[in-house]
Amino acid sequence: MAIRKWVNLPSVWIEEHGLKKFKWTDGASDNTAALMALVVIAHHADQETGLTKITYDDLCAATDMSRAKLSKGLSLLERRGIVKRWQDGRSSFQLVGYDLSGGWCKLPAKPLYVGPVVEAFRHFHLRSKAELNALKLYLLFAARRGRDTNLANISFDKIIEYSGIRRHEIKAATSLLASLSLAYIERVPSSSNDYGVANAYRLAGLETSVHMGTRGRRYEAAEFEFPGE
Repeated sequence: MAIRKWVNLPSVWIEEHGLKKFKWTDGASDNTAALMALVVIAHHADQETGLTKITYDDLCAATDMSRAKLSKGLSLLERRGIVKRWQDGRSSFQLVGYDLSGGWCKLPAKPLYVGPVVEAFRHFHLRSKAELNALKLYLLFAARRGRDTNLANISFDKIIEYSGIRRHEIKAATSLLASLSLAYIERVPSSSNDYGVANAYRLAGLETSVHMGTRGRRYEAAEFEFPGE
């Protein structure tokens, strides 16, 4: 199946603080492997049903992981109710809570690949907490992205609340995302200070014509408010 430019990812579990369960002290790199596997499973999912049929070999290739590490990551996703898997002669994975009527976000897909591999994952060594934190932020930014602005305007306090990442670790995670061309930091008007600016985050490969370079000062601070904040 050809990979689409972007895919649907169930996001209710992210809004319910599910990313906080992925801790470096609890299974360490298995948590990183789980989120890498989730990204690839979502990329290959049927967009009507959320069902992915992909072999272990293809998953290993796309994530640049060993079968042993992939297996541990998939087990975590299943235990946490994010992916359901079964065997029907082929490897099958169901994105739990897949509902096109709501509770989903856009996840960049095809632009992330070079050949069969997510290029950024070639640079993951599964030995760094920053890698796990970067993936948590990547999914959080996807879930919190404003449709009009194409940016996730989320404060450090909210990042900590939704992801469990410590304040002093956020910069390393965002820097890693930027260095791997997964997400970028934009400076936007602050909603709390008429003369201030705040950070917002843009996912690479998603709505590429909508960014500060094309809209710039036409943005108003109110546009960056996420509903319910």
